[in-house]
Amino acid sequence: SVEQLDDPSLRGRPVLVGGDGKRGVVAAASYEARVFGCRSAQPMVIARRLCPDAVVVRGNFDRYREVSAQVFEILHTATPLVQPLSIDEAFCDVSGSIRLLGEPRAIAEDLRSRIKSETGLTASVGIAPNKFLAKLASDLDKPDGLVVITPETIRSTLDPLPITRLWGVGPSAERKLIALGLRTIGDVAMYPESTLVDRFGDFGAHIARLARGEDDRPVVPDREAKSISHEQTFSDDLEDPADVRAVMTRQAEDVSRRLRKHGRAARTVTVKIRFGDFETVTRSHSLGEPADRTSAIRDAAIGLFDAWAAKGYRPVRLIGVGVSQLGGKSEQAGLFDQAEKKRDSTIDAVADRISEKFGKGAIRRGSSIRKDER
Repeated sequence: SVEQLDDPSLRGRPVLVGGDGKRGVVAAASYEARVFGCRSAQPMVIARRLCPDAVVVRGNFDRYREVSAQVFEILHTATPLVQPLSIDEAFCDVSGSIRLLGEPRAIAEDLRSRIKSETGLTASVGIAPNKFLAKLASDLDKPDGLVVITPETIRSTLDPLPITRLWGVGPSAERKLIALGLRTIGDVAMYPESTLVDRFGDFGAHIARLARGEDDRPVVPDREAKSISHEQTFSDDLEDPADVRAVMTRQAEDVSRRLRKHGRAARTVTVKIRFGDFETVTRSHSLGEPADRTSAIRDAAIGLFDAWAAKGYRPVRLIGVGVSQLGGKSEQAGLFDQAEKKRDSTIDAVADRISEKFGKGAIRRGSSIRKDER
């Protein structure tokens, strides 16, 4: 939507955002592309096969984050209870805003109007008594729709819908439910819950509740990220561990720069490794104290990678570095490592200023350069 907003020549055309190489993945598909079966998380080669006339753009995620921040600021004018689901989706509990702002439909119409006028984008809204129903309603009339589900219309809305509309029902669960003769949400609602629990355990109880339109989870506002990560998928598997380490150094630079920008520090570093056959392993390490220095995050990540590689290296399809358990900056310099930490922090500060002025990648550590880039 943002690409079509910024480039009028893309409007009304099938657009795919993502990498266009043989390992590229669709990050987003325009509504014009979706009618051909294109969707997010799909390999780009498959999406191009389904829609040969699609326009592929690599995307500008800084621009998407900018627009997302605008939209979330608008949502927060209606209620402080905003729970982000992703960069373009959120739950809003407006039950406490009705006396001031009017009925939920009026609040929704105002939000949609403001999003359109202030960002140029459309927004689809679902209004309902709980999270599951509201999310379902928001998906029923896209793009630019508004659907209301009331207690009186729950059954007429849910009953005809396919079972895949229930959260958690993927292809495997769908096959098992169809084998029981359950094809619609109404079928599940009428089926004995005890039998579903016998067959599927807690999952059976979960889908039985959803089929009845029940969901008691509150909207939990959370405006701070719980983790920061950076991943890269390679067009050809990396055969040389040194090349993987170079990429990981670059990722550690990106992750730590984002930590410092937001005044955060991390206690845990995680490495994600995926092979050509899509097998994926993750390894985590807890730091002795929260850190935002590139060197600390890089050393922990590469240490995890080297410990894995020492047991038998395999060519790498994807590598990722992430941090979690974020908090305020509280790293303390010890007596003997004070000078080293101060030096590293100075290097980071200078690199951050250069990157801020000239763009990410304007300055990089020599160890982040792969052999084929030298």
